[in-house]
Amino acid sequence: MQQHDLIHELPEFKAKVDVLKASNGEFSRLVDEYEAVNRQVVNVETNIEPATDFALEDMKKRRLMLKDQLYDILKAA
Repeated sequence: MQQHDLIHELPEFKAKVDVLKASNGEFSRLVDEYEAVNRQVVNVETNIEPATDFALEDMKKRRLMLKDQLYDILKAA
């Protein structure tokens, strides 16, 4: 199973992530949401939580959308 936490996904932005989480409320909210969705995906993939394949795919799509939003903010910062 791959690591999908934000630092593994965007390691080149680690310092910016820390700064923006502390200074940008919207960015911080998106990071929190990304982490929550990522935890759900991991829990389903490791059979801790049940979910249909359809639900899992929706979670993965949501995680990707959030990562794209975060990436856009990081690039602009």
